[in-house]
Amino acid sequence: MGLFEPTPEMRQEEVLSVSELTRNIKVLLETALPILWVEGEISNFKHHSSGHMYFSLKDEHAQINCVFWAGRNMNLTFRPQDGMQVLVKGRVTVFERRGQYQLDVLQLLPAGVGSLQLAFEQLKKRLTEEGLFDAEHKKPLPKFPRRIGIVTSPTGAAIRDLLSVIRRRWPSSEIILRPTLVQGPDAAQDIADAIEEFNAFGEVDVLIVGRGGGSLEDLWAFNEEVVARAIFDSDIPIISAVGHEIDFTIADFVADQRAPTPSAAGEMVVPDSREIMQQMQYQLLRAYRLVHGQIHHAREKLNGLQSSYGLRRPLDALRQHQQTLDELNRRLKQAIQQQVERQKMRLETVVKQLQALSYENVLQRGFALVRDHDTRALIMSAEQMLPDQQIDITFHDGEAGARVLSVQRK
Repeated sequence: MGLFEPTPEMRQEEVLSVSELTRNIKVLLETALPILWVEGEISNFKHHSSGHMYFSLKDEHAQINCVFWAGRNMNLTFRPQDGMQVLVKGRVTVFERRGQYQLDVLQLLPAGVGSLQLAFEQLKKRLTEEGLFDAEHKKPLPKFPRRIGIVTSPTGAAIRDLLSVIRRRWPSSEIILRPTLVQGPDAAQDIADAIEEFNAFGEVDVLIVGRGGGSLEDLWAFNEEVVARAIFDSDIPIISAVGHEIDFTIADFVADQRAPTPSAAGEMVVPDSREIMQQMQYQLLRAYRLVHGQIHHAREKLNGLQSSYGLRRPLDALRQHQQTLDELNRRLKQAIQQQVERQKMRLETVVKQLQALSYENVLQRGFALVRDHDTRALIMSAEQMLPDQQIDITFHDGEAGARVLSVQRK
């Protein structure tokens, strides 16, 4: 049999090598498909000595090979296993040597409550062994914080509860909110970034990090290792206030204090101004009674000496000293009374200052609160307003509804 000779038609068409064809397929796939999320079950999982992870992602009808490079999987919060249901974020690539397409993994998350609970226990065990939960690393909370940082969603119930409790208990404190995502795949990094930004700012005395209640999936951002590391590395004391009293997250274990609810965090972070004033009044009264008791004791001692046999004759001289003592006693009482009055005036001044800082008094000076009509969330800047948005305006003596005609931002 002789050698095959190309036909004239074949000579006119381009003939590709296998490498060229595979390279063309690679370009088509990798440019046509964007980064995407895929859910499936892990099978044939192998953690190579190089640190790279290789596995297949499958469902009932198909499967695809996956590779998770060591530089990306080093901060994985759980240990992947065959049979585990997961969410994979990645892009489709082609392994040219074998002519196979595969998923280049960028992020790997457990899917389903069972996998989430397993990931939670694995991370908790690892961080416990590293000492991130040890009491020796806990920082004390300031007793009288001047400025409080809050890391949470600007529209959730948590921020409303925190603001209400803090302003009621300690109106003079300044509150700085760093709005963050509290749910979803990007929430954990956003929370960690917020904690790092507050530390770089350096002008807050304490941080509250948290959100309202929800399912295990809803609270999962606070079980991510990146959040735990950010809390542990923070120079600012942190209170974790995630979910309800029965909810526990990794953030709760590594934080300096855990609050069972956001409202409890508000009570924990500041003292009650009314209790402080009562304590001051009690201390002043106690000092007055102590001095008065000492004077009474000295008078009784003097009366005893006066009635003794040895002092009957020099009674006149004693009466002179007694008169002098009465004068000193009168002057001492007067001085004490003046001191008490001064302390009362200081207390009244503090009370007036605290009352002046309440938002009701601010409203009476001509200011107003603007809220979104639907969510009732406070509108803090023009960035939060949209044309034709329906808003509610609160004055000191009532409320009014309005609609935004236009928005001009600086």
